Amino acid sequence: MGGKKKLGLKQMERSQDKRDAEDEKEAKKKEKGGGPREKKAASIIHPDAKSDKNVGELKKMGVLTPYAVATRFNMRISAAKDFLEELEHNGKIQLVSGSHNLKIYKVPD
Repeated sequence: MGGKKKLGLKQMERSQDKRDAEDEKEAKKKEKGGGPREKKAASIIHPDAKSDKNVGELKKMGVLTPYAVATRFNMRISAAKDFLEELEHNGKIQLVSGSHNLKIYKVPD
């Protein structure tokens, strides 16, 4: 038969205080974080490989990986891979290392 023991007054007060403190923390987090951000869909079309602006943006980055380029230009990783291959074909970047999974590029000095 048993069951959960009935809490005493002091224990009930402690558990209620603990719940109130947790609720206050959650309320502060909601205020601090602001409203929910809108998520933008990543573009499929890669930027122009012949543009000096895009190449200048890539020069600021030390190492070029598909993930880094995709996050910088807000595009899909597959589009970033194509963009990097096109830049390599044009001679604006060079392949440092890579396997069939990941290729690492750099901007020549």
